[in-house]
Amino acid sequence: MLDKWHEIVKSRNPNLLDDLLDPSVVLHSPVIHRDIVGEKMVKFYLSAALQTFVNDTFTYVNEFKKENGVVLEFTTEIEGIHVNGVDMITWNENGKIVDFKVMVRPIKALNLINDNMTALLELMQAKAKS
Repeated sequence: MLDKWHEIVKSRNPNLLDDLLDPSVVLHSPVIHRDIVGEKMVKFYLSAALQTFVNDTFTYVNEFKKENGVVLEFTTEIEGIHVNGVDMITWNENGKIVDFKVMVRPIKALNLINDNMTALLELMQAKAKS
């Protein structure tokens, strides 16, 4: 599972998520105050996150593993602002992601990500409707 996730991040290809997300997957966003539930919606949000977070400066700097999960600490720079955060990923016995939690610091970075993600999600929704 972890190798597949790293490939998704490296390629920035959200279509690779199709084989990795459990139908009942739950995403806990650092900016949305409710859980995002289900394969379709989680893919939608993770696709936007790949475009918002993952750029040439994005790198995982630490990895903490357990049997069915991992915490990946990352750094990136967005619009000149240093971002530090963690992806906490849990998967089931079939190697499918069932829980994905993202935490980001500092607050200035979180606010920027919120603004960028909101704009991108609105654009993606408009494209999907047309």
